[in-house]
Parts: sequence; C-alpha cells; structure tokens
Amino acid sequence: MTSSLGLADPESENALLLGIIEAISTGPEVEPLAAAVAALITQATATDVCFVHVLDDAGRSLTLAGATPPFDGQVGVVRLPIGSGVTGWVASHRAPAVIVEDKESDPRYLPIPALHGTDFTSMASVPMATGPAGLVGVLNVHTVARREFTDRHIRLLVGIGGLVAGALHQARTHRRLIARERAHERFTEQAIAAQEAERRRLAGDIHDGISQRLVTLSYHLDALGHALHDHPAEAAEQLRLSRGLVDLTLDEARAAIGGLRPPVLDDLGLAGGLASLARSLPGVDVHLELADERLPEHVEIALYRIAQECLQNILKHAGASTARLEFQVTPARARLAVSDDGVGFESGGDDGGTGYGMRSMTERAELVGGSLHVVSRPGSGTTVTATVPANSQPFA
Repeated sequence: MTSSLGLADPESENALLLGIIEAISTGPEVEPLAAAVAALITQATATDVCFVHVLDDAGRSLTLAGATPPFDGQVGVVRLPIGSGVTGWVASHRAPAVIVEDKESDPRYLPIPALHGTDFTSMASVPMATGPAGLVGVLNVHTVARREFTDRHIRLLVGIGGLVAGALHQARTHRRLIARERAHERFTEQAIAAQEAERRRLAGDIHDGISQRLVTLSYHLDALGHALHDHPAEAAEQLRLSRGLVDLTLDEARAAIGGLRPPVLDDLGLAGGLASLARSLPGVDVHLELADERLPEHVEIALYRIAQECLQNILKHAGASTARLEFQVTPARARLAVSDDGVGFESGGDDGGTGYGMRSMTERAELVGGSLHVVSRPGSGTTVTATVPANSQPFA
C-alpha cells in the first residue's frame, strides 16, 4: 500500500467526503450509516478494516455500530466500557491514538478476539465528536501491513469523525424518539387491556351476581303471587310493584354490563356490532356500508364506542331523519365515518363543540394512535370521521 492510495491523495479525500455526505443523506438509521461510512473509509484510505463504535445513551460504553466485512456480523455484539482498550482510551481522553506496530506492548491495547486484533499491525483511532452532542463515538482503521499515520492523516480522520458524528447524533436521537414512541404505545396497550379486563370482571360480577339474584327473586315473587289467598288485591298490587322494581333493576344491570364491555363485539364482531347499534336508533333511517373485517380488540372497542357516541348524539341533538354509518379497512388504516342530515352546529373542523361529547371520542381515537375529524355547519348536518392504524399496536 502506497501513500498515493491513502489519505494523502486529495482526489481520494474529496471522493471520501462526497461519499460520506451521500451516506448521511440516505436516512436516520444508525447501523446503515455506520456501515456505509466504514466501507467508504477503508476504500478511500487504503486500510484493511474500519470499525465505527457509537457511545450508548448512558455514556458508559461503546457499541460496534458499523464494520467492514468480515466483521459486520459483530455489529451490536461487541461492547467496550469507556476507558477499556485503545478505543475506550480514545473515548475517555477525547484524543486520537496511533499504534504503528507491536500493539501488544502498548498498555492501552486490549485484544478483542471477535475483531481479530492480532491480525493487524497498525491502527489509528480517533474520537467522533460534535459541538452540540459532544462525544458520539470512536472511529478506528487497521492495516495488516505496517502503516505510518501522519498528523495530516489524523486531522483528516478527526474531521471525518466530526462530520459523521453530527449525522450519528441525529440518528441516535431519531432512534430514541422511536423507542419512546413504542414504549408509549406499549404502555397505552397495557392500560387499555387493564381497563377492559376490569370491565370484563365487573360485567361478569354483575351478570353472575346481581342479575342472577334478581332473576331468582322474580321467580319467587311469581310463585308467591300464585300462593297468596288472603287480601289478594293488596298482595297483587305489592307483587306488581315488586315485579316492576325487579324488571327495572334488571334493565339497569344489563345496561351497566353493556356500558362496561360491549358483548356484541364478541358475538358479532365490529361490523355486526355497528349494524346492531344502527338498528337501535329509533326514528332515524341509517344507511350502512360496513366492511366485515376484524381489527385488534382495543381498536374495535374504541371505534364501537365512537360510533355509539355519534349515534346517541344524532338521536339526542341532531333532529336528523337519515344518517350514514361507514366502516372501511385498508392494509394501513381503518376509517369510521358517521354522518347525518340534522341541524348541525358551528365547527372548527377538529373538535366540534362541548355538547356533542367530541372530547371523549377524540381521546378514544388518539389512544389507539388515530385521530378524529368533525365537519358540521348549522343546517347542513354533521360528519364525524375517525381514522386509526389498522394494525395499531396500542399505546402499543
């Protein structure tokens, strides 16, 4: 290997810098960026291998994020504590390190069997740092043959490290945001699952306890009515009042069960449940266009409750004669739209107003990663549209 093929060649330097700029612009992922940079550096510097180590979020260790073959299989596996080995020394001191030969005699050197350090004679290691982020990682190049790395070589490597550091910092920030979003999704999924589990439990308790006891009581009252002989008129009136109270309590228990957990979803699915809701709307002709598709349970519950609220609003407030209920599913998203020809109201386009329960519907849509849109004008009816991810991993 001659110096004309290495870092001293201005044409190679320009090609390297242009290649790195292209790699930086390809996307916000850490590993693909680090792999592209490692390949570019070895080609332009005529070195044999390049390792890109990235500082973890806690700032305590470095993880191999990019490497040239055959070491790319060690990406994400090799980790070094700050201060350990030449790479750790560079990270802790924020200073370059060069070993021309006899690495084993350098007190900073720590063999890493997975990276075959003993196969290489010379190495240069520089910190990757940027002003806003500080240290981001360490960039290493190795050669099998003995190589002198001049001050100019090191300055160029440090410059490359600074350029790459900014992009890696952005990529790490992007990865943290994605991880935080996924954690939020998982938390919301767990919260929704816990709510639904508690609702199932309460619904089961009401059904198995209160409802069953009331049914049994109604049988006893009927039997008592047949058995009474004295003061039949007074007894019949008391029985009638008791029976009415039992029926009212049973209706309330059934309503409570339905409010806690819509059993129709288990029996009929979302499309069937929406159709059942539409049939229960007296005095309004509801046109249906419903896709017979199943979604994750928490999404179905959210859309069912939104439709339920919309239809109740139509019944209570809209004065509508006709309505339309649509449910559509694509591979990416599900869409629920409820419209009516009622009195309408002044709408800003997103929140609808206080009397229509829009806040609760908006919250339900947002909990499953979606959004709610409301369009209404006085005298022109109302349309409420909920759009949610079809494969939502609820807040997973």
